[in-house]
Amino acid sequence: MNHPARRRPALVTALALACSVALTSCTAGPATGPGRAAASPASAAPATRPDLKAFYGQRLRWTDCDTEGYVCARLTVPRDYDDPGNGRTFVLPVARAEAGKPDRRIGSLVYNPGGPGAAGVQSLQEGMDEAFGRAARDRFDIVTFDPRGVGASIPALTCTASEDEAEEEAPEPPVSEGVAPLHPRTEEERTAAAEGARAATEDCERHSGGLLRHVGTQDAARDLDVLRAALGERELTYLGWSYGTSLGTAYAELFPRRVRAMVLDGAIDPSLDWSQRVLSQSAGFRRSVDDYADHCAEIAGDSCPADSPDAIRALIEGLYTRAESEPLPVSEDSSYAEYGGMDATAVLDAVSMAMYTPEDQWEPLSRALAAADAGDATELGALDEEEPAPAEEDPAPEDTGEVTEEDSGDEGSGAAEDLTPDDNEGAALTAVNCLDVPHPRDLAAYWAALPRAEKAAGVYGTAGVTAELTCRGWPSGGRTPHRVDADGVVPVLVVGTTGDPSTPYEEAVSLADQFPGGMLLTYEGMGHTAYGRGGACVTEKVDAYLVGLKPVRPGATC
Repeated sequence: MNHPARRRPALVTALALACSVALTSCTAGPATGPGRAAASPASAAPATRPDLKAFYGQRLRWTDCDTEGYVCARLTVPRDYDDPGNGRTFVLPVARAEAGKPDRRIGSLVYNPGGPGAAGVQSLQEGMDEAFGRAARDRFDIVTFDPRGVGASIPALTCTASEDEAEEEAPEPPVSEGVAPLHPRTEEERTAAAEGARAATEDCERHSGGLLRHVGTQDAARDLDVLRAALGERELTYLGWSYGTSLGTAYAELFPRRVRAMVLDGAIDPSLDWSQRVLSQSAGFRRSVDDYADHCAEIAGDSCPADSPDAIRALIEGLYTRAESEPLPVSEDSSYAEYGGMDATAVLDAVSMAMYTPEDQWEPLSRALAAADAGDATELGALDEEEPAPAEEDPAPEDTGEVTEEDSGDEGSGAAEDLTPDDNEGAALTAVNCLDVPHPRDLAAYWAALPRAEKAAGVYGTAGVTAELTCRGWPSGGRTPHRVDADGVVPVLVVGTTGDPSTPYEEAVSLADQFPGGMLLTYEGMGHTAYGRGGACVTEKVDAYLVGLKPVRPGATC
């Protein structure tokens, strides 16, 4: 899923889409027609192209992963599909949980867990296969991969200096303990926001400049087809959560007749431009916070930070206001301590992140809000802190004769372990989002969007617009907003959650309508996505489609 980038003072990153807080492409390029996807020579019968033959001819060599019960391999894909023979590649980790009933195995079911920036291999080894229904796990090998530039991909994106580089670089000026408002109104506030975004973009360009133009969803979808071939599958069976719906949609547009079955849960509408995406997602988060206030007592019980919905809303708004004047205090061991505490953007991020899984997150959020209101925001700051996964040693890639790991890095890039940062989800999220969705270069366009965003979603909207400033100076991709163009694809199943904060239900309705023969399954509930957390009704309908290609009737609701 896409989740909001964790932002620190003076650093502006894109609110993630699809767990996406949301986006899809900084592109400048003509469309083939109004509202249609741009065609690319790289997508034309790729398996028959001589310059892609070695990539499509790979067979994965499986070895035991570090986590018992899973097997791992690596897949080599071209860095640039328009020039695949230039010797530069990505080497992508792949992992598999084998079918529970191998004698009844249908094939491989490939999934993407979201992001953009989520590492599929790590998610599987942490038990993501358990999110699939028993029927799907019995009949399919559950397969995933780290998309190009993500996780343990070689090379991998990073927007920060390594320890060695940091020692050589000039020390950065101390971070100001001032605060960034959720709605920059004055010239001074807007200049500071623009400068913070520019600095963030320059950091990514400095440390990953050679990769930034090659990590978009279009190229990741082409990698997915190489993976399909390497798995020995004639057609792809796929499930994508959140950002994974963008990846699946892109695949269906490029390779419509190679889809066996496709489930897109937590949908992103490709027809929305950057500002429409911000408004859609920001309004989703605002509604979800209102849901939290209304239903806190049902889910969090005595942990609720106030005794009525209105009082909860007032407490949250009060924290935002206080944090705009002065960062909320945290303990010395908090990661926010070096920034003087939690500013308003950090507080909003923590609250927004807790909307994804109410059943797991609303109770700790409630305790954290009460503590922050009492003067200690340490627990609130810890809600979005994750321990980076330790670097893992990947199995050696199979020798294909022409595509090797040695060809995959930049010249003089060093050993593979030096190319894989401990945690690059934030960098990948920003890079993919900014490349996928065109953004204006003119600052005036962002300031003009602020009043609309405030009207539609309050501070969630204005903070969302400000976060998009990072994409203003990003390299351009090759896509424009468009309706799905996937003639010939099988009926695709779109799953939408009525109370989804990050990928609002309206986008699922729209995406299902855009696919020829598209089907919509509605889950009436709160939280982000449905399959794996929406109960037996959702699981049974999705599994029946994946396993037996059973269609979901119009108006189906769980």
